Amino acid sequence: MRKLKVAFYTLGCRMNQFETSGIEESFEKKGYEIIDFKEKADIYVINTCTVTNDADRTSRKIIRQVKRRNPDALVVATGCYAQVSPMELAKMEEIDLVIGNSNKNAVLEFVEDYLNKKYEDKVFVDNIFKENEFKSFQISTFYEGTRPILKVQEGCNSFCTFCIIPYARGKVRSAKIKDIVNQAKILVDKGYKEIILTGTQLSQFGYDHREGYLVDLLLELIKIKELKRVRLSSMGINEIDNRLLDVLINEEKIAPHFHLSLQSGDDRVLQDMKRGYTVKEYAHIVNTIVSKRPETAIGTDIIAGFPTETEEAFLNTVKLVEELPFAYIHVFTYSPRKNTKATKLRDIVSPKEKKRRTNVLIQLSKKKNYQFRKNFLGKTIKDVLILSNKNGKKFGISGNYIHMYIDTDKNTNQLIDVKLVDIGKEKDENYAVEVQSLDFVAV
Repeated sequence: MRKLKVAFYTLGCRMNQFETSGIEESFEKKGYEIIDFKEKADIYVINTCTVTNDADRTSRKIIRQVKRRNPDALVVATGCYAQVSPMELAKMEEIDLVIGNSNKNAVLEFVEDYLNKKYEDKVFVDNIFKENEFKSFQISTFYEGTRPILKVQEGCNSFCTFCIIPYARGKVRSAKIKDIVNQAKILVDKGYKEIILTGTQLSQFGYDHREGYLVDLLLELIKIKELKRVRLSSMGINEIDNRLLDVLINEEKIAPHFHLSLQSGDDRVLQDMKRGYTVKEYAHIVNTIVSKRPETAIGTDIIAGFPTETEEAFLNTVKLVEELPFAYIHVFTYSPRKNTKATKLRDIVSPKEKKRRTNVLIQLSKKKNYQFRKNFLGKTIKDVLILSNKNGKKFGISGNYIHMYIDTDKNTNQLIDVKLVDIGKEKDENYAVEVQSLDFVAV
């Protein structure tokens, strides 16, 4: 009997990427053939995102494309868009199954039941807020090859006025520290040097079971002798207390790369967003980290054109971004998400002005990223992890998130010291710099 071919597509965040890898593994273990998404498959699984209206549109576009590629294929939509707007997706004639985040662990089972015609239902979405236990897939090493991801937390308790994610992911559920440490040890035994911790709101880890918080988890992970680096996904500054801040600053195994969402540089807008901090409090955290670990890359998220963002408020954001030592910025144009409180605010920003402000911030991000790279031109960067081969050269990443091509004969998954010899131009945001391995070059 011919193996059924399955292809996957992921939109959105790193956690979605992790979860797609877990779903892939479940299909592969059951004997399905995993193929490239561009090929003709029997089953397509699209892991959707709903953080913006553009994400919704992209999800629908991808779904239509695959049905045209193979009209007989089984098309499955899962993920955040499926969780939040299942009936909207179910109306699409191209979709056969809509499976929410509440049932994402069971995508394989739903697909096989559908193929065996055990039911005719199309939508399988439960109330995400009734989810009380952390659910995860087995260890995944598909994503980024030499940098496996551990999903340790899901859900968010913040409910910012612009954000749909709590409705897509539910309240905070965290894995047990001992289980995470055991998984990390398995990965280290396989030879991995760096592990990425991810979650919906990583800094709220432990807010449910309270057996320990993020700082407690990190203190256990850094005890693993052969684990060289732990990288953290996005965090909120509200949860960074003195204990956690001390670990971020002083523990060398914690990658000097922190993504701390700002969203606005204006106190009134932050209040309208219900972010729970002031500009001064945010700046204090960033400046404290960078003053103690100068090599640190600080990334952030900023929304352009929030409904109550006046021109003065926007200029306050620009001024703050210019002042703070950001390495990069993810810029989002505000788009209203149903069920969020921001939709009830009077929107004073025109679409044209939102686009202008977005572009201003994007250009500023390129400038900040260039300045950050420039700080290291001609300097030695230690412990660069070789990820893969690209364009005939080794490609790697530093602890502080500089992407680089490396002149070395060392294999992937090795840590080496390098010297930066080229940082590109200001327009080249996230430019992969050219470096020379210190295996061959004396500094």
